[in-house]
Amino acid sequence: MQTITWKGTLTARSAIAHGGETRGTITLLRRELVATAAGTLVHVPIVSGNTTRGRLRRIGEELLRDALGYEGALHPAAAHTLRGGGALAKSSGEPLSGSRLRDLRDLVPQIGVFGGAGGGTIISGALDVGKVVPHVAETSRITGVASSLSAFSATQLEAYTRQSDENHHDFATVAAAPVTAELRIDDTGRPDPVERGGGHQMLFHVETFPIGTVFSTWLRLRRPTPLEAAFFHDVLDEFRSDGRLGGRVGVGHGEVLVELDTDAAADPREDLDWRAVVQENRAQILTALAALA
Repeated sequence: MQTITWKGTLTARSAIAHGGETRGTITLLRRELVATAAGTLVHVPIVSGNTTRGRLRRIGEELLRDALGYEGALHPAAAHTLRGGGALAKSSGEPLSGSRLRDLRDLVPQIGVFGGAGGGTIISGALDVGKVVPHVAETSRITGVASSLSAFSATQLEAYTRQSDENHHDFATVAAAPVTAELRIDDTGRPDPVERGGGHQMLFHVETFPIGTVFSTWLRLRRPTPLEAAFFHDVLDEFRSDGRLGGRVGVGHGEVLVELDTDAAADPREDLDWRAVVQENRAQILTALAALA
């Protein structure tokens, strides 16, 4: 099958956080040097392709898990490879290679698409993911979108607090013992009480892209098998319906409108039921995944 490429935009429906450098209590966005049309180098906040790939990989694992029902049946190393890409570590047996590696790729579309590390081997996948580049003046010649918005004014700082609970009326029924304090001497020689119950209040800031920011990105599935293509189409459909990008999604960040399209002639979407295929080969798949330990 030929290579399929999707190009398009992600639009922030909620603020986008993507941790880079931390300065004190401020977490800044990840930045890269970008060469502008004038030939100068400017640090521009750019979201790595890794965060998009991670989101797509987790969607794929959940779809595969729902199809196969393998909860409690996998070695932890195999589960980590499917869910998070795994880690290269010494294998308990022979490194995964040859026919065993080929069977694993052919049987498990999650591995065929995303690859991973397991069984003492780095497994390449068919999917390439582009970085997520904001539409600002400094990136206009990269994205092809003219913008009057500068990278220096395209972000915001959001303030958060971790609230102390010790004064709440029912806190005493939660803690095993009352919060105690001890005195230390600060740099000026004055006493400085230090809480040992962890109840002090803390203010911190997170730099984010604001709601409405538009980003350009792309995806490329290199010569997938029909099984891999059918599987990834469902992954991408799920990403379109529930787009998430970056960190802090548990507190409302990272929701995006996904508009990624491809040439219909280059993507003849086949009506292959990948779920039926993997269910039919469930026993073989579980055996193949065991080689990732």
